[in-house]
Amino acid sequence: MTNHKFALWVARRYLFSKKSHNAINVISGISAAGVSIGTAALICVLSVFNGFGTLIQGMFSAFDPDLKISLVEGKTFNVNTPDLLKVKKLGSVAHYAEVIEETALLSFSDRQMPARIMGISENFNKVSSIDSIMYDGSFVLYDGAFQRAVVGIGVANKLGINARVINPLQILAPKRTGRINMVRPESSFNPASAYISGVFVVNQPEYDDQYVLTSLSLARELFEYDENTVSGLEIKVKPTAEIQKTKTEIRKILGERFKVLDRYEQQEDFYKITKMEKWITYLILCFILLIATFNIIGSLSMLILEKKEDIRVLKNLGAGDKLIKRIFLFEGWMISTLGAVFGITLGIIVILLQQHFGFLKLGGDNYVVDAYPVVLLFSDILITFVSVLIMGFLASLYPVKYISPGGVSK
Repeated sequence: MTNHKFALWVARRYLFSKKSHNAINVISGISAAGVSIGTAALICVLSVFNGFGTLIQGMFSAFDPDLKISLVEGKTFNVNTPDLLKVKKLGSVAHYAEVIEETALLSFSDRQMPARIMGISENFNKVSSIDSIMYDGSFVLYDGAFQRAVVGIGVANKLGINARVINPLQILAPKRTGRINMVRPESSFNPASAYISGVFVVNQPEYDDQYVLTSLSLARELFEYDENTVSGLEIKVKPTAEIQKTKTEIRKILGERFKVLDRYEQQEDFYKITKMEKWITYLILCFILLIATFNIIGSLSMLILEKKEDIRVLKNLGAGDKLIKRIFLFEGWMISTLGAVFGITLGIIVILLQQHFGFLKLGGDNYVVDAYPVVLLFSDILITFVSVLIMGFLASLYPVKYISPGGVSK
C-alpha cells in the first residue's frame, strides 16, 4: 500500500469511527453541515440568476433578430448594393427585414412625448417573434387603406391609447432638408398619422417605453428617405444553419464598414451586467462559505489532540511527518467533500422542486412570473464543488501545518 493510499485509509477510519470525546463528532458534524448549507445556498442562488437571465433573454429574443446589420460609422446606407443583395441571397438566411429607426415626437389628444419610430417591412414578424408579445390588438402596419402603428405598452400608457381608439396617432419629425421657418416653426416638421392596431410588451423599458412600429413606407416619407435607404437590416437564420457561422460569412462579404451583431451583442451591456451581478454574488457567498469551513480547523485541532498517541505509534513504526500531516489533511478534505456532496444534492433537490412546484413566490401581482425562475447548469455545480474543495483544503492546512513530532499542535 502506497503512502497516499495508506493516508487516505487512515483518514477515512478517523472520520467515521467513534471518538472518545463526543464533542469531536459533534464539531465534525457541524463542520460538514455548515459546508452543506453554504454549498446548497450557492447552487440555489446561481440557479436563480440563471433563471432570471434566461427569462429576460427570452423577452429580448422575441423582439431582437438573430442578426442585425448596421453601419460602423454613419446612420443610413443603401440596402440594394451588390454586397447586401448577396447577403440577402445566402442559403442560411431564411428571412430579412429592412428597418429605418429615428426619433420623432408623438401627439395624441393633449399628450405628447418623444419616441423611437421604427419603420419596418411587412415581414418583420417572420424575423422576430413580435406576434408572441402582442398585449392588445394585432401586428398590422398597413390595412390597405390606412397606415397603422404598433406601440410599446409604456408608450400606450403615457399617451392613454389602446388598439380600440378611433383617432389616429400624430407623428412629427424635423425636416432633414430646408431651413427652419422662425415665423411658422410648425412648418419645419414633417407630419404623419397612423391608427393604432396593437400594443406589444417586452417587459423591458428600453422597448416598452420608447418604441413605435410603423410601416417602412411611412417612415421613409416621414424622415425623407428614398426607397433604397435603411438604417438597419435584420436577419432570421434558418433553423438548420449556425448563427455564428452565418455571422462570420456576412462579415466577410460586407467588410469592415458594417457591423453584424448577434442577439448577445445587441444587448451586450445588459448581459455583462447580469454576469457581473452573478459572479459578485458568487464571491460574497464564497466568503460566507469560507467562514463555514473554518469549523474544520476546530474539528481537526481536537482530532489531532485526541490521536496524539496514534501519531507517536506511527512515528515509531517509521512514518514521517509528511505522511502524518497528509492523514489529517485528507481528514479535513474529506469533511469538506462530504459537506459539498450533501450540499449539492440538497441544492439540486430544492431547484427541481422549485421548477416543478414554484413554492418560492415573488410576492406580488406585477411580475412577469409568479415564482422565482431557476435554471440549473452543470458548470455552476462544477465551479461550486471545486470552490468548496479548495476552501476545505486551505482550512485544513492551518492545524495540520503545526503538528509537532510528538503529535501535539504547537
